[in-house]
Amino acid sequence: MAGDPQELSCAEVAQRLERGEPLLLLDVRESWEREIATIPGSCHIPMGEVPDRLHEVPVDQTVVVQCHHGGRSMQVARLLLSKGYAQVYNLAGGIDAWAKEVDDSLPTY
Repeated sequence: MAGDPQELSCAEVAQRLERGEPLLLLDVRESWEREIATIPGSCHIPMGEVPDRLHEVPVDQTVVVQCHHGGRSMQVARLLLSKGYAQVYNLAGGIDAWAKEVDDSLPTY
């Protein structure tokens, strides 16, 4: 049984992206939520579709899972770890924290 995924802070993810590290930012929110606020470059697979769309998530890449506050993304990160993904992180605080800590141009909801 896989343990809990590690969390990365929004600042750490932003720094890694700025350095050009190959991160897959996986947004597991619903489409209506992405219409409100989206982190540029993120990949969208709603939480309920992840099990059927695992083939879209490269197993050999670092994956940072993101949702609104971090609850759904933690569940998806656990799923990925249980399926053999090695480099999986949860974005601490989700897009709500990202809007407050990294990109204050994003609306919160």
